[in-house]
Order: sequence, then structure tokens, then C-alpha cells
Amino acid sequence: MALYSEKVMDHFRNPRNVGVIENADGVGEVGNAKCGDIMKIYLKIENDIIVDAKFETFGCGSAIASSSMATELIKGKPVAEALALTNKAVVEALDGLPAHKIHCSVLAEEAIKLALKDYYEKTGADYDHAAFPDCAACGHCCDHHA
Repeated sequence: MALYSEKVMDHFRNPRNVGVIENADGVGEVGNAKCGDIMKIYLKIENDIIVDAKFETFGCGSAIASSSMATELIKGKPVAEALALTNKAVVEALDGLPAHKIHCSVLAEEAIKLALKDYYEKTGADYDHAAFPDCAACGHCCDHHA
């Protein structure tokens, strides 16, 4: 059995939504000191819909594929639906990741949540703080929030 699914390889070789959104409505950046992966997600939001999502990722193929798939999964979706995106959904959409690479999908989920938190804070919107990663309580043993 191959280590990576065809979808993982496709999103690694041909990543979707790579780049920067100038004047993004929300930006989220996470990093994992253990593996060296760094993800930055940019969101453009209009009328509570994510009309564009882009990413910059420094990391392994799984990190790039997770970033690519995660941005694909949230584009065109309401903010509330994007906020509900889980790393499990990213892994399933990629037809799986090796167990030692699951953290890449977790980083993608966290980067999106931090970009949405940034959006809420920039717009002054009321939001549920418990729905977002918290450095003190996330359970990671490394400094993953850049």
C-alpha cells in the first residue's frame, strides 16, 4: 500500500489556492517547532461567505496537501461552516494521511480558525472565544502559534 493517497499526491504536486490575499479580511498563522511546518491562511469574506482563501505553507508534502485541501473545503462556504471544519474532515477529503502526518491536518484546521478569529476581531463582531485555539490550552507541547 502506498504511503500517500492519490489525492494527497495531487494536492502536493498541484496545490490549489497558493498565494497571498492583499488586505485579507482574516489571516491565521500556525507553526509546529517539532516538525518545522508553518502555515499561513488568508481569507476574503463578503456577506459572511468566504469568497477566497489562499495559503503559504513551509513544510512537508502532507502540510502542503492539507493546506490546499482545507482552502478548497472552505471556499464559497459561510463563515460558520468554515469554523466547523475539522482536521478529520481534511484527512477524509485527502483519502487519509499516515498517522505520523495527522498533525498537518490539525495545523490546517487551526490556521483557518485563527484566520476567522482575526476576521472577527478586525470587524468587531461578537464571537464565541471557546471556538478558537488557545495557546495555553491547546494541548500541544510546542510553540505552534507563530
